[in-house]
Amino acid sequence: MKRSLVVALLFVANVCSPFEIVIDRGVDTLAPVAIVPFRIYENAIDITPIVNSDLSSSGQFRPVDEANMLSLPSSAEEVVYHDWRVLGTDYVVVGSVFIDGLGLLVADFEVIDVNQERILLSAQVKGQVEDPRSLAHHVSDEVFRAMTGVRGAFSTRVAYVLVENRTQVDERHTLMIADFDGEREIPILVSDQPILSPAWSSDGTHLAYVSFAAGSSAIHIINLETGQSRLLANFEGINSAPAFSPDGDYIAMVLSRDGNPDIYTIEIASNVIRRITNHRAIDTEPVWELNGENLIFTSDRGGSPQIYRVSLDSLRVARLTYEGTYNARPRVMPDRTNFIFVHRSPTGFHIAWRDLAGDRAARILSSNVLDESPSVAPNGVMMMYSTKSNRKGILSIVSVSGEVEYKLTSPAGDVIEPAWSPYLPLTTTFVER
Repeated sequence: MKRSLVVALLFVANVCSPFEIVIDRGVDTLAPVAIVPFRIYENAIDITPIVNSDLSSSGQFRPVDEANMLSLPSSAEEVVYHDWRVLGTDYVVVGSVFIDGLGLLVADFEVIDVNQERILLSAQVKGQVEDPRSLAHHVSDEVFRAMTGVRGAFSTRVAYVLVENRTQVDERHTLMIADFDGEREIPILVSDQPILSPAWSSDGTHLAYVSFAAGSSAIHIINLETGQSRLLANFEGINSAPAFSPDGDYIAMVLSRDGNPDIYTIEIASNVIRRITNHRAIDTEPVWELNGENLIFTSDRGGSPQIYRVSLDSLRVARLTYEGTYNARPRVMPDRTNFIFVHRSPTGFHIAWRDLAGDRAARILSSNVLDESPSVAPNGVMMMYSTKSNRKGILSIVSVSGEVEYKLTSPAGDVIEPAWSPYLPLTTTFVER
């Protein structure tokens, strides 16, 4: 069963994204779901493969192969529950796609709980005919919410850096944005010098990043709607690791203008800078807790890289990690009680998960040797990180449950420094019936 599942998911992914899907653990815990091929009317576009791939990526569902389906209903009235119980299916998604009288692309769909024989959701998503992917991702978001109670994150995007011709004279760095599944890439900024640490604003309208275009590190903010870039920090020494506050008014960053690298904040509107840490060690990689009251950061002040928390009110610092000799690059989970980070184990550098309270031991989520730069989806279900495969930089998405892993590669070069967006404004509309 395990081998056939991997083959089925590889087929789904290759239809509509550059991801390679690998499942090597916990297969039996995935809920079987049947995305029945939507009925397509006239010149409408089939979105079924995208919805299937989206739900497979979450690490919570196992798709039913179309070849094994005993019937192909397009509405709840046509569903024969016995047919799906025979296949052990928990959920069935049925629907149709058509173009309405206003020229909009419409997906009409229903989500059905087979075991309880009831309709969980009956709805429509409408969008532009020329943008079926946005429509499909929105449908996936609503299907995921209906089956889990958690908002889907398939309509989000990912920022990352593409490095072409690495270590060569014509090395080029491009700040890119793409759908979470790697499709619809858009170049934002191109440079012959390194670009690092892209970070989204809380409303998804801006990116902060580090550029070496002027010969040394500097922090910039780019408006994604206008394309205008603003220089935020260009002090002597290190300017790195920007992170927007939850309210979008501040950026935490690392500066060495006063000596050793320490954590600072800057109010974006006024440019007022505040020093948060003051230690002879290296303090770096700040990230905000979602209450906006604390920063989590990496420091070697204890003799090895470990993760600490600092209160923005009292500036008191507390250590959070003790397991092992290397814990770094923290990222707080949307549930506000857990975080992920880079942990060195005897087998290499992996992405690990643990709770902020320190009540549970760290749990390893990734299985490669050189994993780094984790970033979390806004619903906390999936995370993305940088790793290497065949000496090439790639991105990997893994479900936080640890059961599904995707690898995203680019034929153009190395892919590094991922940053998952927050929820973004939708170009499609949702109507529940």
